[in-house]
Amino acid sequence: MRLADKTVFVTGAGSGIGRATAERCAEEGATVLVTDIDPDGGTETVDRIEASGGEAHFHELDVTDAEAFDAAIEATVDEYGLDVVVNNAGIGHPPALTEDTEPSTFEYVLDVNVKGVWNGCQAALPHLKEQESGNIVNVGSLASVYGLPYQAAYSLSKGAVLNFTRAVAAEAGRNGVRCNAVLPAFADTPLGRQFFETRSDPEKAKEEMLKRYPLGRLAQPEEVADAILFLASDEASFITGEGLTVDGGFSTS
Repeated sequence: MRLADKTVFVTGAGSGIGRATAERCAEEGATVLVTDIDPDGGTETVDRIEASGGEAHFHELDVTDAEAFDAAIEATVDEYGLDVVVNNAGIGHPPALTEDTEPSTFEYVLDVNVKGVWNGCQAALPHLKEQESGNIVNVGSLASVYGLPYQAAYSLSKGAVLNFTRAVAAEAGRNGVRCNAVLPAFADTPLGRQFFETRSDPEKAKEEMLKRYPLGRLAQPEEVADAILFLASDEASFITGEGLTVDGGFSTS
């Protein structure tokens, strides 16, 4: 098992990529701290893991709250130790021109997608550095490297995630800590489906999007989770500061 005797802390684990990541890490032997702002979704993830014979514990967490994040990490370290943090929690926004994007939308997207990742790294790094081991995986997006039209706030936030990942890797590497990012394309998750549902013709929008993918389909959350698992495992022991694209060939088209 690739994560035997390790503790993995996952944000946004109540659904989608976060849930799939929590389940895959548990399958590989990890004790998983499932965190989410949604207690029902988080509890369901824990139930699914336990039903499969894994170990998981739920902690309600708003990633934009730095004090709450610190407390959740401290409690995890005290009770289980800490080896991996997956900063997955993120949100999108309805399509809009940059100049038409509401200030409240801009601020909320940056709060969750940027501040949430910042809070996770700030809370975890002192512990990981002290033990001189462990790693962080941040969930970016294709929007980390592509400017998506009508998604300016989201693109800005995910671009920040990738460059912040590189900065953390450069700082923490000599303390034995790795930091990487995964950059998934649209996935078949609640967030991915929400993007299409905001369009006037969701099915047509999805068909047009799929034409950009050489594999002809959206990612399944488990496929992104496998990439996160790889970066979290010792198989990626000499990889840090990277953004691993998981896009079904989108970036080649």
